[in-house]
Amino acid sequence: MTDTSAEITRPVQRDLIIILGLLTCLGPLNIDMYLPGFPNIGHDFQASETAVQFSLTSTLIGLAVGQLLVGPFSDARGRKIPLLGAMALFALSSLFCAVASSITTFIVARFLQGLTASAGLVLSRAVVRDVFNGPDLARFFSRLMIINAVAPMVAPMLGGAILALPSATWRTMFWFLTGFGVLALGLVAARLTETLELHRRLPNSPRATLETFHSLLTDREFIGHALTVGLIHGGSFAYVAGTPFVYQDIYGVTPQTFSILFGINGLALVGGSWLIGRAGSMARTDTFLRASVICITVAAALITLIATLKGPLFLLVAAIFLYMTCIGMILTATFVLAIAKQGHRAGSASAILGSLNLLIGGVAAPLVGLSKTSALPMGLVLLLTSLAGLFTCFRLASRHQDDVTS
Repeated sequence: MTDTSAEITRPVQRDLIIILGLLTCLGPLNIDMYLPGFPNIGHDFQASETAVQFSLTSTLIGLAVGQLLVGPFSDARGRKIPLLGAMALFALSSLFCAVASSITTFIVARFLQGLTASAGLVLSRAVVRDVFNGPDLARFFSRLMIINAVAPMVAPMLGGAILALPSATWRTMFWFLTGFGVLALGLVAARLTETLELHRRLPNSPRATLETFHSLLTDREFIGHALTVGLIHGGSFAYVAGTPFVYQDIYGVTPQTFSILFGINGLALVGGSWLIGRAGSMARTDTFLRASVICITVAAALITLIATLKGPLFLLVAAIFLYMTCIGMILTATFVLAIAKQGHRAGSASAILGSLNLLIGGVAAPLVGLSKTSALPMGLVLLLTSLAGLFTCFRLASRHQDDVTS
């Protein structure tokens, strides 16, 4: 395939959206589906809430580290071969999670699961950049993000539905993920065409990889967008880790109700991503990004205020819905603006964009366990990371007028 999106036929685009959509679902399913089982996991392993939350941290770290490894590797070796190996190993690591005998073993298996699932996240984005550019890049990626947004909405509800089945336990969810990995492996092998031609590949050496990362990290505009999404989306993992206990332990909702409340925010992500897909130009995408960064800071402040006052559940849910709408806008806009100029190094650029938020999320997630009786720690993490993202967006991710009009 070439870098000219006009040459991509409808059947090829259909195959791409199915395969890449499936691959992007690996992250949300890996992170969100087992959330309703948190209390049961702690009970079975006789582990603390913090230890169970650390299983989320370990998979986030795995997702981050894996992207930094597979992104540059794919820039040198292509997209398809790394995906095939990673999907086979994802299925195997999911199996290890299902049969784990202790919380320590489970945490290690979750790290391996994240490490292998990372290929689906980073390479789906790299393939999009290989194939599309300009407004077509924004439109296609917004579709991918809509699928990515639906997955967190469906994942916890699917997890809750699995737990409601006769004889099902939290381990059943990881048997499901094992089968999902096998399905992804089969589709990549049968339907995905290599998108990075030989003449566009980078040298495969540690020095070349370091030089590529150095050039990206010293690009002020790129790193400004990467830090903006890294801080804000990374901070949102405090919401992912915190709401199972906030909703169920503090507000007393059932696992099934929690799954519905959590899943509703997938609609917010869909709406935010859809807005960016309709921006129509880089200039409007940049404007939408700045507006959404301001809005998410206001939403985080509202969440913190409601948590401090122990306000009613419906107000907390509404504030979080606004917050997640902005997340959908920020995720899509920062990717489009940051990767549009990267071309042949899209894998490495995608790795940085995808890993920063997971590394920050790995730190943010356990912080919500500091209090078992209040949602305040969750709110403070969301507020502080939003403020930091606001600063980096307006301070570093500035675009010259001639750039944004392209």
